[in-house]
Amino acid sequence: MDQAATPRIRTVALVGAAGSGKTTLAEALLHRAGVLTRPGRVEEGSTVTDHEPEEIARGISLGLGVAPFRWRAPDGQDYDLTLLDTPGSPDFAGAVDQALAAADLVLLVVSAVDGVQSGTHVAWRAAAEAALPVIVVVTKEDKARADFRLVLADLRETFGDGLVAIELPLGEESAFHGLADVISQEGYEYEPDGHHHSEPLPDDVADEEHQLHDEVTEEIVSHDDEQLERYLSGDEPTAVELERTLAHEVRDREAFPVLVVSGATGVGVDRLADLICELGPSPADRPGRVLAGETVVEVSVDPAGPALVHAFRTVADPFVGQVTLLRVLSGTIKPGDRLINTHTRTEERLPGLFLLRGKDHVPVDAVVAGQVAAVAKLTGTPTGSLLADRSGPGAAMRAPAPRVRQPVYAVSLEPVSQSDDDRLSAALARLLAEDPTLAIDRTGDRTVLRGLGDVHLQVALERLARVFGVHVTTSTVPVGYRETIRRPVEAEGKVKKQSGGHGQYAVVQLRVSPLPHGEGFEFVDSVVGGAIPRNYMAAVQKGVVEGMAAGGPHGYPVVDLRVEVYDGKAHSVDSSDMAFRTAAASGVKEALVAAGTQVLEPISHVEVVVPASAQGDVMSDLSSRRGRIAATTSLDDGTVRIEAAVPEAELARYVLDLRSITGARAELTIAPDRFEVCPDHLVPA
Repeated sequence: MDQAATPRIRTVALVGAAGSGKTTLAEALLHRAGVLTRPGRVEEGSTVTDHEPEEIARGISLGLGVAPFRWRAPDGQDYDLTLLDTPGSPDFAGAVDQALAAADLVLLVVSAVDGVQSGTHVAWRAAAEAALPVIVVVTKEDKARADFRLVLADLRETFGDGLVAIELPLGEESAFHGLADVISQEGYEYEPDGHHHSEPLPDDVADEEHQLHDEVTEEIVSHDDEQLERYLSGDEPTAVELERTLAHEVRDREAFPVLVVSGATGVGVDRLADLICELGPSPADRPGRVLAGETVVEVSVDPAGPALVHAFRTVADPFVGQVTLLRVLSGTIKPGDRLINTHTRTEERLPGLFLLRGKDHVPVDAVVAGQVAAVAKLTGTPTGSLLADRSGPGAAMRAPAPRVRQPVYAVSLEPVSQSDDDRLSAALARLLAEDPTLAIDRTGDRTVLRGLGDVHLQVALERLARVFGVHVTTSTVPVGYRETIRRPVEAEGKVKKQSGGHGQYAVVQLRVSPLPHGEGFEFVDSVVGGAIPRNYMAAVQKGVVEGMAAGGPHGYPVVDLRVEVYDGKAHSVDSSDMAFRTAAASGVKEALVAAGTQVLEPISHVEVVVPASAQGDVMSDLSSRRGRIAATTSLDDGTVRIEAAVPEAELARYVLDLRSITGARAELTIAPDRFEVCPDHLVPA
């Protein structure tokens, strides 16, 4: 692929609800651009961007798909477009974050059948948080029950009046055959091959189109004082002038054009590609932002400048190893270049550059500022890294911290065989490098995998087996209960063995009492007169700690304990460190049995952001889980933030239930907070 100048580069993220038609639209664009001889179908598992076995089996996008192509725009120039096809499921929101980190424009894909869905809200909010321009694309206009006008009204009611419909469908459902261009007031009739020709507007839409043209014109010129003054004086702008002004408004997020297409029939697909080129910002319009110290600085998007590259995604490829997706922020990179990782200070050599199109690698000789490309075997460059010329100013910069999504669902892993156990840690490390929304906890001999939902973890474990050859079984993560003593008590620990030669002898007298919750452990040496020699006191303390870790009567580790050693006995020959360790552990056990224990359960701080309409249902559900509401805060976007303290035992499937309650429109974070006494009737047997 030849290299286009930076102003003729467009990197576009396709976002929206699951099933809205993003992947089908990407296929239609690739086909219309001549990259594919025929578009693939999601149902057949033959699409470019959904090529992983896990995606084909489920018929949905699970990761970030990349699809570059060349497009000849109406201005006669060739543009390099890169589509970043993202999943719509909230389980794979990390892929959306990665796409938005590299994109200059968002296509918000909305189904003409289903309209605004929970995933539409989430995608809109994500684009706003990333400050990215948005073009709304209404798809599936050829399907039964498609209703563009109803969807347009829903969009405006939901997201405001900044949405500007610049196309109307000619026909609808199976009769969808063309478009009315609201700005130029032309009709476009489509042939079966996806090409179109101009025709006069049909009578049944002419009046509606003219009225909408006036509305759109007024909306566009209202953001340009000079153009508005001319318009009010009777000088109506030309279509070219309106599109030029609209492009500035799109870049500044003042206007959000609404288009209509059918990915299945190809109607409107070429117009969409044209408008991406005409209305979408280039990388030169959106300088990269990096950190110099603690200061955010803009990076000039200059192909002749010093190289600065952002590694925004890594993929574990079973054939070539790790593949890193790069966005060049400045300069031009070529195979063989050596760059330094600005965070780890590791020098990386770029062995070969290629464009990633689904699973295919398309070699390139150079990648200029603004473009997205890929490189294999950058083992010292995790996701989020910056690569720079060692001598350039970028070597002192680093990438801003990426958005962190807290894991809210977990399973415990058990390797199937010893071979799987031996390779599990390394395989999980590579899996986490690919997907930063996964997390690993290791408690004792237990490995816990955490993620954003049940499907997220299912897919991760399928990839663990397919790509890395590591097989595991899963089980529910046990709740991390603890125990503490109920009341102060005195106890004695004794070891007395004689078996010929040296024996084992130690006696420790303990006062054991509870500490306030969260205080942990306090060891006090009150022995006087040498009853226990000083050289054995460290062993006594170690034995106490081992006794607490061994668990109380309920079998859970013991915490919040004050242990005072006030007396004991030793033997000049038979005493030893081991004897005093054993005696101290025995004394702790005796004290716990004598005084009894309370089981402590972990309490999590839960924060839920939901639409105001769902506030009551969510609060009621939290209360049914023994949650205590700490605060509710109304936010500017019409949502409510609910904060609560909830026992961990009630949260194992909470994220799944919350999605059901709110239609998947909730944002959830769960963080460990403290321990509290578990009611006796809820203590696990």
